[in-house]
Amino acid sequence: MYTFLPLLGQGARSDAGPRRARGFTLVELLIALAMVSLITVLLFSGLRLGSRSWDAVEASADRTGALRLAHGFLLRTLIQARAASLVFDGAMLPVFAGDAERLEYVAPLSEHVGVPGLYVLRLQVEGSGDRRNLVLTRWLIHPEILEGTDEIPKWEPLKEDSQMSLGSIPPDQDAAAGAFGRTLLLEGVAGLELSYFGVTGGESDPEWHNEWLEQATPPSLLRIHLTTSEQTWPDLIVALPTQPG
Repeated sequence: MYTFLPLLGQGARSDAGPRRARGFTLVELLIALAMVSLITVLLFSGLRLGSRSWDAVEASADRTGALRLAHGFLLRTLIQARAASLVFDGAMLPVFAGDAERLEYVAPLSEHVGVPGLYVLRLQVEGSGDRRNLVLTRWLIHPEILEGTDEIPKWEPLKEDSQMSLGSIPPDQDAAAGAFGRTLLLEGVAGLELSYFGVTGGESDPEWHNEWLEQATPPSLLRIHLTTSEQTWPDLIVALPTQPG
């Protein structure tokens, strides 16, 4: 007796065939999402840190640039300072004067600043708290400008008991076609200390002084110690000209 077996491929099924492809399980999908989220957080954190670092470097560069501009302007005008005197209330008074926080002197300015000519320049810190600024006020040496107008305050020599206040006039303001003006030199000033090296009345040897008021001649050296809200900057020492203007 013969037994016939069915041929493969003729309705018979075999367990050796390819299996159906499997999908991701819920646990695997959650793990993948968690990894993508972690990578995204790390990337955004790095971008944020880089942006903050760039902003900090840019702000520091701006502050340094502003300080260099202020130092450069003061250096250029101080090395050209003139030993000048002006008549005030019928008396001839030397213009160069200063104390620990204020300075006044005569120097020439070009047309890029105002009307070309000799100016009385007054440097001082104005404001209070964290809003203290280094401001420069200028008067063209001309009778009408020094006497003052409705727009221009009358010039008064810098003395120990001087009560002249310029805080009511905002910086970066010009009048009389630039013959009078106020310029904001530096923002965020924490402190300004001025020192003067020279011989005052009654002395025989030059010394450093905290003020130079009502002296017949200017000092030989001026030291500017400037502190901003971020740091203390190196002192600026300027040798003043000795020849008369």
